[in-house]
Amino acid sequence: MTNNTRTRSDLKREAIIQAATQAFQEFGVNGTSMDKLAELANVSKRTVYNHFATKDELVMYLVTQQWQSAILNVTATYDSGKALDTQLCELIMHDIEFMVSESHLDLARVAIGHFFYEPEKLKDEVAQLKAQETAMHRWLKDAQADGKLQFDDLDRVVEEIDSLVKGKCFWPQLFKIEDALSDQDKLNVAQNTVALILSRYQIS
Repeated sequence: MTNNTRTRSDLKREAIIQAATQAFQEFGVNGTSMDKLAELANVSKRTVYNHFATKDELVMYLVTQQWQSAILNVTATYDSGKALDTQLCELIMHDIEFMVSESHLDLARVAIGHFFYEPEKLKDEVAQLKAQETAMHRWLKDAQADGKLQFDDLDRVVEEIDSLVKGKCFWPQLFKIEDALSDQDKLNVAQNTVALILSRYQIS
């Protein structure tokens, strides 16, 4: 009986998450009431509150889940026998594909729009996400341990890569001031970023 109850609860939670994803994009967070979420998920309002106490909590859950599934679950590892530029380019291309995906951009617009007047809330949540170790962190540490790269601040290098990529592959698309990137455009950004990072940190 316990297992069946837990399964029903999981299904209801998933229905709420799907309803929120749809409603937030269509109506915005402020335009979506808990009553509306309950209606779309076909659950009671009390059930919605049992899983998510506030809409802020639900928004950040969506952001966190997307981040973890796309970034934290990457399993690429450093290979001492493979060219540095090739490996780093592959890692950056993975990040780019995530950044420019419509699902990520849509959710980012929802989160930024909702927290626009309360940036500290979003800042704190994003800081917690960025504090988690990613495949990029591990790759850079392993490349340094192998004597191929030299840097003093790992987080700073990751931030530099992130800034270079987002300047062309996130912010212009987020605000729709540039068209979607072609595959060649994405590759050019990745290769240029690799060239800049290795020119600074690669040991000759």
